[in-house]
Amino acid sequence: MLVDPHGRRINYLRLSVTGRCNLCCSYCRPHGDGGGEEILSDDALVFIAKTSVWLGIEKIRVTGGEPLMRKGIGDLLFRFAAIPGLKKLVLTTNGLRLKESAEVLRGAGVESLNISLDSLRPDRFARITGGGDLGRVIEGISRARECGFPHIKINAVVMRGINEDEIEEFAALTLDTPVRVRFIEYMPAAAGVCVRGITVPGEEILERLSRRYRLLPMGKEELGGPARYFRIDGAAGAVGVITPVSCHFCGDCNRIRVTSSGVAKGCLFSARDIDLKPFLRRGDADGLRKALLHVVRCKPGRHLLSPEGFGSRPFAMSAVGG
Repeated sequence: MLVDPHGRRINYLRLSVTGRCNLCCSYCRPHGDGGGEEILSDDALVFIAKTSVWLGIEKIRVTGGEPLMRKGIGDLLFRFAAIPGLKKLVLTTNGLRLKESAEVLRGAGVESLNISLDSLRPDRFARITGGGDLGRVIEGISRARECGFPHIKINAVVMRGINEDEIEEFAALTLDTPVRVRFIEYMPAAAGVCVRGITVPGEEILERLSRRYRLLPMGKEELGGPARYFRIDGAAGAVGVITPVSCHFCGDCNRIRVTSSGVAKGCLFSARDIDLKPFLRRGDADGLRKALLHVVRCKPGRHLLSPEGFGSRPFAMSAVGG
């Protein structure tokens, strides 16, 4: 069992398989940042995954960039799913390639999909994402449902003056469809767009929804992340809020991450990182285990993000796995 210095059990790895993305979202990689770094081979990624599970990781989330842009992603996911002791294999995507990939992902053993979707209005979606096609994402979500994924989650970053007027519209998606819509507070950390004042607190989101719907609190997911979930009375799905800014969830943080260039991080905003590539090149399993253990032992008690920004140099979110 992995336990950090603050008594938190660490059982969740976010593993980025590419820094490349086919979108340029304003809060993530507004100028196409973060897509040119070195990426690890399939064997190296599987080596990291196996070692992490051996140490006590039970859930792996495959991220990017956009993971569906990686060549041979289905074969790589199949290798992850076959690791003894891994309980959950999940993936985050922007959905643009999901229609064509959903069947492959499900066949490879992916249990849950998180789909980034910040607007239900085509023109606005295109502006936020730097030209994305909303119709392709909607078709991808429909195809994923047809392929029988047990869990489909829609992630919407809520930004004041940009898309907060769609909160109720997003929540309505859960009334007849068994999806989970998660509202995420905007984090003022992305390179070049640390916009002040556009973070919409999670409690404000819940208060708005409570004016229209009766919200019933739900329990936490097994091996879940930081979302707090509620079911609209009578709804097929659920809504959730993720509040990294207004209400630090760090006390329950159960994850570490590895970037697509092989850098292990105990926190999205951590500066105490370890480059795993020397151990990967040598096939040094003992060294890799010690490096990952060091990341856990140096995991901070909380991040330094606030509504006023991050107390360090801004960065492209895609470069650290989102």
